[in-house]
Amino acid sequence: MPSNPIELAVIAYAPGSQGNDGRALTIIHRLEQALPGLHLKWTSSATEDLIPLSNRDGWVVANGLSGKLPFLCNDDDNNLVTISGWENPNGLSSEGPPHFEVHADFRMEAFSPIDAANALEAIAVGARAIWGHATPFKAAVEIAEQTAPTMAGPPSPPKGLPALKCAWDISSPEIPHRLGWLNYWSAESARAIGFPDPSRDADLLSRTRRTATDGWIVSLTDAPLDLDKPAHLEALLKAYERFPKIGGR
Repeated sequence: MPSNPIELAVIAYAPGSQGNDGRALTIIHRLEQALPGLHLKWTSSATEDLIPLSNRDGWVVANGLSGKLPFLCNDDDNNLVTISGWENPNGLSSEGPPHFEVHADFRMEAFSPIDAANALEAIAVGARAIWGHATPFKAAVEIAEQTAPTMAGPPSPPKGLPALKCAWDISSPEIPHRLGWLNYWSAESARAIGFPDPSRDADLLSRTRRTATDGWIVSLTDAPLDLDKPAHLEALLKAYERFPKIGGR
């Protein structure tokens, strides 16, 4: 196993739930189909002991009320995959209603970039997401600093990245708050940011695919995003330049 495994964070942002709308179970089934050999049939106790679920689907339905996807994982310390989701009381835009967000984490050495894209699509489509992304944890921390407030005041993004607005200053929930390595944009989100434009997006379109729901999976780089690599940083900067609406700029 590599000494520095790449931890991938997958996040999808979706409209708020209306009770038990079936999304939690759909997300789980889609993710298991997307990642070969994955079985999310365990949860954890308050002391973080694994608890096997003999009737996982029934347990998810019973515990997935009010916009919740209860914590699930596989039983593999060397290839741990976790997922959970909850209703966030904050809006995705100025004065917006609460939203539903799903978070999954896994190690990239067990999966290929295609698997990662499949996982993002499975979660985003299952959640009926507006937008989302899959990004290695290290790069995600640096990208988060584009928005996170600091003790000194406004954000101070690293590596020349642009400063992004907070959700409450963004005009529309369809506008993504940030970019990631792999980006999911619903049809509505893509229209809001002006994607695709065949005359400007030839490079991105070479690493893009449509989803069954007319959304898009857009990869900024072939390998997992590493902002210490000049070509990767340049790809991220070019994408922000191409889509000035992202982050409410």
